[in-house]
Amino acid sequence: MSSEVEIPAELRALMAEIGPKWASNTAGHVRMMAEAYTPLLARCPKAGVAVRRERAYGTHPRQVLDVYCPEQCADAPVVVFVHGGAFVDGEKDRTPEFYANICYWFARNGIVAVNMEYRSAPEAQYPAGTEDVRAACRWVVEHAASLGARPDRLFVFGHSAGAAHAASYAYGAPGAEGGPPVAGLIVISGRVRADNRPDNPNAKKVEAYYGSDAAKFEERSAVHYADAKVPTFIAIAQYENPLLDLYCLELAHKLAAQQGRAPRFMQLQGHNHTSIVAHLNTAETELGRALVAFVRDPN
Repeated sequence: MSSEVEIPAELRALMAEIGPKWASNTAGHVRMMAEAYTPLLARCPKAGVAVRRERAYGTHPRQVLDVYCPEQCADAPVVVFVHGGAFVDGEKDRTPEFYANICYWFARNGIVAVNMEYRSAPEAQYPAGTEDVRAACRWVVEHAASLGARPDRLFVFGHSAGAAHAASYAYGAPGAEGGPPVAGLIVISGRVRADNRPDNPNAKKVEAYYGSDAAKFEERSAVHYADAKVPTFIAIAQYENPLLDLYCLELAHKLAAQQGRAPRFMQLQGHNHTSIVAHLNTAETELGRALVAFVRDPN
């Protein structure tokens, strides 16, 4: 590969400074990390990748996606990425570089990558996110030949709230009916359980999507539908939004209990809820290489 861009010492120092106090200001720290990584990601390699932007997969203005294709690719696996944003915020273009970096990393490694936008709460409530993942996956399968992708090698990848939508779809929760099957699921720092606990700083945003009836949270949580027949890769950061590491561990435990062995699981030391995805396509490749290996062989 072309020359990789190192994470500078100043950025690592900032991560070390805010990491232990991440939960004290999650929204502010997310913004800080996105802004800090953007100029770094602008210098990261992008050669050999063709980008097709703003392709509509539905009729709503937010039902659009970008496709990142390796040049001269054929019969490649395809990964659909679902961004976070606490169900009410977030954009597939968080900054001009952040989130695109994920897709560039996959495409540079011979994998077609899709960065999808989706409808957000309170306008679109449960299970709208799952329905949008289904619609995007249908679009990908229908256009697989023109993308150089294999429809039977479809993966979904969600970060934070996006992981709730991705996992709900992959595991066949309400809203997933009739969608194309997936070859695997990637959950990073995922809000795979709905809750409005007082120690959840995004409780009101969770309610905006799932509703305020706590009695329905279990049956609406992605982890409720965990299915070990779907190969799953889970990763968390050392410094997470409150509860998300616990919920990802719960998902890993449920999958392990079903299949008698643990799913693929990583914790990235020194990283936080945002940098765990923001650093992809830099010279730090431990997680990136593991993701590529999973997509190439998820079993």
